[in-house]
Amino acid sequence: MSGASVLALVAPDPPGIPPETVVLGLPMIRRTALAARRAGFARVVVAGASPAAGRALEGTGAELAATAPPGAALLSWNVAVHVNDLKELAAGNAAASPVGVAVASAADLPRAESFLLKGLVKDTEGFMSRHFDRRISLAVSRRLAGTRVTPNQMTLVSVAIGLIGAPFFLSPRPAVQLIGGVLFLLHSILDGCDGELARLKFLESRWGGTLDFWGDNVVHMAVFGAMGIGLAHSTGRSWPLVCGATAVVATAASASFVYWRTMTGRKDGPLFTSVAVHQETVLSRVADALSRRDFIYLVLIMSAFGLADWFVVSSAIAVPAFFLALVAVAWNDRRIARSAS
Repeated sequence: MSGASVLALVAPDPPGIPPETVVLGLPMIRRTALAARRAGFARVVVAGASPAAGRALEGTGAELAATAPPGAALLSWNVAVHVNDLKELAAGNAAASPVGVAVASAADLPRAESFLLKGLVKDTEGFMSRHFDRRISLAVSRRLAGTRVTPNQMTLVSVAIGLIGAPFFLSPRPAVQLIGGVLFLLHSILDGCDGELARLKFLESRWGGTLDFWGDNVVHMAVFGAMGIGLAHSTGRSWPLVCGATAVVATAASASFVYWRTMTGRKDGPLFTSVAVHQETVLSRVADALSRRDFIYLVLIMSAFGLADWFVVSSAIAVPAFFLALVAVAWNDRRIARSAS
């Protein structure tokens, strides 16, 4: 077994905070041990752990030893690190130096928490999601990290808020639609908390990812359906019902296709990162961009003028187009895979 497959957590010099100090709901030494296993280390050895630190490590698979094994990668147990910070070491890159925040005293804890929370923001976030939604969701997750609230509970809360908001789009009144728009946005913001809590608490699961994925799409279908019915009532025409049905069916088809394409096979990382499986292309980047939820801000603005139900008209065009783009990406991906073989 190569040294890079073993991480030894050692006492800092000079001594910092106790290794069992809680950071975002978990003892620091437990958080680092779990992060190391997520990063690919086959063994995590804790050198010279106190009885309190040993209790904090229960269930992590970490080994207790008097000294660090020869050749093991070393890390002080008072350094807050992301999983990605440790992957280079786990891959055997001896020159890698994990970027982290050393916590020497209680005064350093807020900075360590901010560092860990910042690492939860994905590179694939939309503009508004990255610069507005995440600011709120991370603040919520920061406060929930030390509670018994689970990621799946947050998913259900988010979905419930979205479904409660959908019927408000049945009305043509701006004040009523605005309530729906705010609830729809709140659903989107809180939807980020389930993934954040899952990664903070190391509670990621396939079931949780599936619940989150389908919960989002059920909310979108409910909103599009309510918009179609509301517009039909306000205009006295039947064609908005066709728009609503088209948007709902296309959303279900797109979700089913993405689920089958990227989420049903064996997968160790996030369940869904891109519609492209083998190689990113211009078309796949466009499809990925269209899958972001910044459009909710447009719905919110239209709601303020009582026009949110008209959004279903563009949705009846955009969502089927998105489905066709997904099919095209899959076909191109399959062609690339065949060429490689």
